Amino acid sequence: MKKVFASVVFLALISASALAQKVGYVDSQVIMDKIPEYKASQDEIERISQKWQKELEDKYKAIEQMYTDYQAQEVLLPEDVRKERQDEIFQAEREAKEFREKKFGYNGELFALQDAKVKPIQDRVMRSVEQVAKRKRVDFVFDKAGEVTWMYTNSLYDLTNDVLEDLGLAVPAATGTGTGNN
Repeated sequence: MKKVFASVVFLALISASALAQKVGYVDSQVIMDKIPEYKASQDEIERISQKWQKELEDKYKAIEQMYTDYQAQEVLLPEDVRKERQDEIFQAEREAKEFREKKFGYNGELFALQDAKVKPIQDRVMRSVEQVAKRKRVDFVFDKAGEVTWMYTNSLYDLTNDVLEDLGLAVPAATGTGTGNN
């Protein structure tokens, strides 16, 4: 009976090791920071975003000024002029909200700009990660740059430099990331 149990355990261990899957990881932020087009895109997006933000702030300052002026003159204005000024303030507020939504909303111009500028670069990196993973016969590749937090990572499985190399980008000297050679 002990021999049968030992044989079953031995076979289970061999099966488990045969089914073991290789795992690797990359630091996508390191990779993206090495891509000149990404930095240029980020700079352009930031510049445009700041310009739109300034325009929006100017609109709201103008609305505040309109309201302050209205309050100061309200008691002296005839009813029809008061109503007209109130309508002007409400219209300016609506336009500012529409501007904010158009530029910064979920499907706004900033979102579209980021998608147009950054997505092709991300797609290129993803293709490279896939090629490196296939070449190294890695079954799973995790990105440690995002929300995934790891308490420990063995640099033996870090594929960041391999992806940089595959993209034809300079590999950093002694950054603490491994070579990913498995």
